[in-house]
Amino acid sequence: MATPGDAPTAPLNVVDASNLNELMLTVADPEQAVAYFRNALAAEPDRVEFRRGYARALQRADQHAEAALVYAKLIEDGLANTEDRIGYAEALARSNAWEEVEAQLAQLPEMPSSYRMNMLRAMAADQRGDWAAADRYYEAARRLTPRPARALNNWGVSKMSRGDLEAAEKAFLDAVTYDPKLFSAKNNLVIARGLQGKFTLPVIPMTEEEKAQLLHNLALIALRQGKEEVARSLLAEAVATHPRHFEAAVSKLAALDAAARR
Repeated sequence: MATPGDAPTAPLNVVDASNLNELMLTVADPEQAVAYFRNALAAEPDRVEFRRGYARALQRADQHAEAALVYAKLIEDGLANTEDRIGYAEALARSNAWEEVEAQLAQLPEMPSSYRMNMLRAMAADQRGDWAAADRYYEAARRLTPRPARALNNWGVSKMSRGDLEAAEKAFLDAVTYDPKLFSAKNNLVIARGLQGKFTLPVIPMTEEEKAQLLHNLALIALRQGKEEVARSLLAEAVATHPRHFEAAVSKLAALDAAARR
């Protein structure tokens, strides 16, 4: 017979399990989280929270195709909620399955809006060239998060794909302002500037290794534009800046020097 001391056991275990699930999805190593939910499902295959957690863990581990399969089964079984459909659409987007992404977005309510929904809608609009919609959704996503660097970086890529390099440069610079460690935004910023003929690095936070890589990438743009002397100077600076041996820059610089001697 149960004693008074036994009463809290079941609900406490449920709470503990819920907390552990969330910890695995936020702070655990991605592969460890995948293994945890896979093992949990093997023991209790009908637990929807384990199926949902497994899909999210797979996404964190960059196993998006497998995550899409798990989400698809949740939807097929009538167990999916709005967050599951968003996760499914995100996994599909990673596979460039944009028609299927659009189909999932059509199943989602316009309101209440969320950062993830707006990012998906913005990227889908980019894919079909609906720039007005893309701008509207990127702006909405930016306003819905205290950390808008990723939205601004994606928005900059969108602007760059349209040939609006000045607007792209501004978006990338804003992204770096919000997240000084976001190297993809730094690199995109340098690319946008290089395509405009600006072959100096912007004044942004960067490590020596990042600076060397950015100089190298800027040199590649100069080469594509036929500016060999500019490229040579940038590559030489990249080699001198990198804290270790920078083979990519060294080999390109050597090739330029060899071509000049012929």
